[in-house]
Parts: sequence; structure tokens; C-alpha cells
Amino acid sequence: MGRFVNPDSSAFQVALNSRIYVDKTGLIEYTNSVLDTTNAYICNSRPRRFGKSYAANMLAAYYSKGTDSEQMFSGLRISKDADFKKHLNKYDVIHIDIQWFLANCDDADKVVSFITKSVLDELRGIYPDALPQEVVTLPDALSRVKERTGQKFVVIIDEWDVIIRDGAIIENIQDEYLNFLRGMFKGVEPTKYIQLAYLTGILPIKKERAQSAVNNLDEFTMLQADELAPYIGFTENEVKGLCEKYNRDFDKVKKWYDGYLLDGYQVYNPKAVVSVMTKGRFRSYWSETGSYEVVVPLICMNYDGLKNAIIEMLSGSEVKVDTATFKNDPAKIQNRDDVITYLIHLGYLGYNEDSESAFVPNEEIRQELITAVRSSNWDELIAFQQESRKLLTATLSMDEKQVAAEIDKFHSQYASMIQYNDENSLSSIITIAYLGAMQD
Repeated sequence: MGRFVNPDSSAFQVALNSRIYVDKTGLIEYTNSVLDTTNAYICNSRPRRFGKSYAANMLAAYYSKGTDSEQMFSGLRISKDADFKKHLNKYDVIHIDIQWFLANCDDADKVVSFITKSVLDELRGIYPDALPQEVVTLPDALSRVKERTGQKFVVIIDEWDVIIRDGAIIENIQDEYLNFLRGMFKGVEPTKYIQLAYLTGILPIKKERAQSAVNNLDEFTMLQADELAPYIGFTENEVKGLCEKYNRDFDKVKKWYDGYLLDGYQVYNPKAVVSVMTKGRFRSYWSETGSYEVVVPLICMNYDGLKNAIIEMLSGSEVKVDTATFKNDPAKIQNRDDVITYLIHLGYLGYNEDSESAFVPNEEIRQELITAVRSSNWDELIAFQQESRKLLTATLSMDEKQVAAEIDKFHSQYASMIQYNDENSLSSIITIAYLGAMQD
């Protein structure tokens, strides 16, 4: 066994040792079903603290020849599958965490070389005859091993997108990294040595022009999760079971941490759910794993309609969004819809695939966004809150004329000309108008 090639199962054992473990081995049933097919190239993107690394560690523990994990998986869902033992610990696995390599590299422009050398050194220890010193790239190494031994590889890349998301990393380094991924997975030769490719991160694969930079990967995202929806976060049934076990108010948990809609599933933030189960306090746990300051520069971008859209969503309304324009690269954001789409991938907004609209998914996120907006000292929000409180005061005073005048102000500002006379639009505007009351 090695650090990166054929790792042991200790990382997944840590998850099993945890006070709360929710069985997500159904994901292995899916990956087993696509092994050695054109669908075996997967990019599964989700927000932080939604179990990305747990899933990667689980797959490595199951497939790796460097461990015997049958006992570890016994009793879990996958152990009941007919193909459980067929693929268990049968493959050479390469498991790399790009965040780790970036953090331990002296210079970001050497990260691809660092990854390549680290993995090649271990491969040479396993297949010395197949890999002479003139072999200097991973794709070439994997191709030669397959040719010599017939052995295909399972390649698992965690935090694949950290180089794309890190604004401090210059574009030519990103290009080198994307070329590395193309060499690993794209074209005819990789089909000869890849049994399964599983990439996970926050963002889908970066787009170049109109298509993905590695366009043979099946994308499963917060916009369209398809078959992997139940393995992104906790499902409602899983949360209900935890609430029963830990005697928590399910309706309150739902209000605070539910709201992500993925292929018919109501999906919850696992980090938040585990925290409220073990600690019993209903609050935002989001800030424990990252600062709202990540959001501030995004919501302050000077794009028409962005601030109004944020205010509408904070009020509980949905806003239409064209997710197709975002290039899956924060440096290439060009309009309001790109910002909103990025916030969806980050988990700060939910997405309704049927209505193609974005919304604030739950109370935890609403509080995080309000904190971000307030810290930005938006003049728009200050004015909005003042008008909202005037409306509330007029309502409590039963001043009909003032209520009508205040609602008309909101209606004029937030309803488009097309929707101005629409009854549903007016209902939404009234909800928006009372946002000040929601925050008091």
C-alpha cells in the first residue's frame, strides 16, 4: 500500500468511527454499474461539508488492492449487493487530494509536477519493469502498466477544482492543470487504462468556449444531480431517522437546514445536521467551516439586478436564473446570473430545476447571507429595511392608506413591467415588503 497508490482504508475508517455515520455506500452500487464503460468518468460536485471527501475515501477503501476492507463494509448497504465481492479490493487505485498537494508544494506553478512525481514514484515501486526512467507523465505510466499487465486503474481526485477556485493562482498554471486532466481522462488511450475516474469538488469542470474542458466526464452538480442525488448530503428520510434517535424537532431541523432540491430529493447539509443532533443548538454552523466573507465580493459585484435579486431571495421568493452562462470559473463571472449560479454551487442558494430559479434554501443560509449583506453596508438594503419597517408600523397601526402607499413603492421597484399586474407577482412583492419584520 502507498500514500497515493493503493492506499489503505484508514481514512474511511475515521468516518465509520464517528458518532454519527450515515450509510452512503449506495454510491458504490452506482459506480460498480458503470465500471469500464463510457459512463465511468464522473465529476460529482457539491458544496463544502456535503461529504465530498467521505465519498472519495469510501470509494478508495472499497476498490483499493492495498487493503482488505470486507469486514469494514459488512452490514452496510453495499454488502447486500450481488456484485459486492466482485469488485471489492480488486483494483489499483490512485487517490489524490489536490488541496493537500497545493498546500505542500513550495510553488503553485510546480503542483502538477509534484503530483506527477509523487504518484510515479509509488507506481515504479509496484511496476518497476513497466516504468523506466524515461516515463515522466502519469498518462504514459498508466498506459504502459495496462499494456504490460492488463491492469486498469481507478483514479479518485478529491478537491479537483481548488486550483480553479483559488484566485491567486495564475491562468497558465490552471491551463497546465487542465491539460493534465485531459491527458489523464480524455481521448482514446485513457479508455484503455481507466476502470473508473471519480472527481469531486465544489465546481463542475471549467468550461472553455461552449463546452467542458474535459468533456467526456459525466457531471453531477447542485443544478442537476440525477442518479447521485441521494448521495449528496443527507436525504429527508435519513434526517428523520436521526431526529428520532436524538430526540430533535424534525420540523425545526427542516426549517433550519433543508431546502436543497436535487432530482426530487429534499437534501440537507450533513455538517449542520450532525452538529444540531450532537449539540442540540439551532444556529448557523456554516461559519464554523468557512467565512461569509467569501460571499461578500460576489454579492457586491456591480451587475444590474443582482442586489434586488438577493433581497427578493432573502424574503423567501425565487428568482429566475440562466445557469448556462457561468463558465465554472469565478474569474470569468460576467453577469448577475453567473454570480447566482456560483452561489448555488457554493451552497449559499438552492436551485429549482423545474422552474429554473434560485432561492435561499433555509434559515441557516438566510442568516449567513444577511450577515454578508449587512457587512457590505448596502445602501439598497438600508433603504429597503427602512421602508419595510414603515410598512410594518403602518400595518400594526391599521393605517390603510399608508400600507397601500408603501406596498405600491415595493411593487414599482421589484415587479417587472410584464409582471406588474400579475396576482402572483403582487403576492411575492407583499412578502418581500415585510422582510424588515422577518429580521426584527
